[in-house]
Amino acid sequence: MNLRPMGEGAVLVEVAGHAEAHALRHALLDRPLAGVRELIPGESSLLIVMDPLILDLDTLAAHLPVVGKKTSAPGSLHEFRVVYDGEDLAIVAKQLGVTPQEVVRRHTLPLYEVAFLGFVPGFPYLTGLDPSLRMPRRSRPRTRVPAGSVAMADGYTGIYPQATPGGWHILGRCPDRLFDATRLQPALLMPGDRVRFMAAT
Repeated sequence: MNLRPMGEGAVLVEVAGHAEAHALRHALLDRPLAGVRELIPGESSLLIVMDPLILDLDTLAAHLPVVGKKTSAPGSLHEFRVVYDGEDLAIVAKQLGVTPQEVVRRHTLPLYEVAFLGFVPGFPYLTGLDPSLRMPRRSRPRTRVPAGSVAMADGYTGIYPQATPGGWHILGRCPDRLFDATRLQPALLMPGDRVRFMAAT
């Protein structure tokens, strides 16, 4: 565990991976420290935003080894019905030497976990993708990927919350709204949540 000050009001805690980042985040939520304002997990880090007038780096560092040993409880389970008709599905299948139906089967088999949110508000980076489906990003990103697109790249799968440029391989689409600024919790998915995809019939 390595602490890197990010100005006066934040510390980046570098850890071994997203599982440890989740455990540390949940531990700090369970046993909050005065002065901590926000906890933002990354792929292998946790950004702790704090009030420097209440909490200093030495106090934070003294508490982290204790709370960091806690394990995180499973997050909420979300199930998404996906229409697997994405424009990259046939291309992915051909490159992998399997049928499109087999790509769908392998994509719907795992129980995924939200490692972190990024890129745009509410975009989930989901771990658990079948290693046989791992592919690099597209060599030429699209200028517009429709909202609801279910895609994968570099060992992750995810859902585009809104229409944006993107370089992931589009497998299908789902109607669920992943981000809504008018909701009490705008992002539908949170780090640590679990996701299951089901092929819509």
